[in-house]
Amino acid sequence: MSDPDLPVFDPPQFPAGAGFPALSIGFVDLERTDTRCLERGLPPFPVIGIGNRAHPAAAVLDAVIEHPMSASLIAAQVSSSPQAAAVLVHLLRMLPRLSPEDGLVAESLSYAALQGSAGHLAWRAGRAGEPQRVEPGRVDMTRQDGVLKVTLASPGLRNAIDRAARDGLYAAFELAALDPEIETVRLGALGKAFCLGAELSEFGTTTDPAHAHAIRLRTLPAWQALACASKLDVHIDGACVGAGLEIAAWARRITATRAAWFQLPELAMGIIPGAGGCVSLTRRIGRQRTALLALSGKRINAKTALEWGLIDALVDEAP
Repeated sequence: MSDPDLPVFDPPQFPAGAGFPALSIGFVDLERTDTRCLERGLPPFPVIGIGNRAHPAAAVLDAVIEHPMSASLIAAQVSSSPQAAAVLVHLLRMLPRLSPEDGLVAESLSYAALQGSAGHLAWRAGRAGEPQRVEPGRVDMTRQDGVLKVTLASPGLRNAIDRAARDGLYAAFELAALDPEIETVRLGALGKAFCLGAELSEFGTTTDPAHAHAIRLRTLPAWQALACASKLDVHIDGACVGAGLEIAAWARRITATRAAWFQLPELAMGIIPGAGGCVSLTRRIGRQRTALLALSGKRINAKTALEWGLIDALVDEAP
């Protein structure tokens, strides 16, 4: 273990029925620790491996540290938002057993639980008084033969997804899913950023978590993105953050420029990715790398995204 200050979790010290220590995160040295007892179930906090991802015991853990992530960064992030981190790993552990549709419901319920949490309420309180966005987001659609081109068209706002943009994406993906003559959907963006994520000024506008969950079940673009995923191609340039990455990850093919970068910043807000990304990213890069992105909040560049399978090719211009 390279850092003596990390919260080391030694599974054999806690046999079944004895309970687990009061930790927000635990690290396991894959080369030195007997992890067989973890096969009976993980504790109610993230358990992160340090060592070789190919180790036979690695697959049972929530994640294994790999470049460019670090154990100390993840420990600090989780310690600042322990409730959100615990909910995230519980959800990611379940998702491989669920259909994508059931996964979206589970993600929304998990997100709803955190909307009323102390961590998220404190984050919202810290933003009180910040200016509200006035200009609505825009999504453009053009169609030629069997190709539907969908464009995030608010470059001055770095294509952050507000209610108007969300509804525009839902309508575009719904059309693609319902029309068999549409063979390809090409999603891109204007400007130097693909998408900066969800519009932060709209967080908390629906204060009842149960009502917010009901709204997501009716309006989340992920439902229609899933329905047309076999037609969806995405090209990314610049920032691809939060909800933008969560939507893009449904695609059958993702290309990106070398200037593209990717991030899931939600944990610092006391929540988890809630635009379908826990499901879409798990299907694309697996639950462990999804956990690394979400627990760390760290950006990864296009080269790393390609190595992880988050994108399929590096290209200079949109196909």
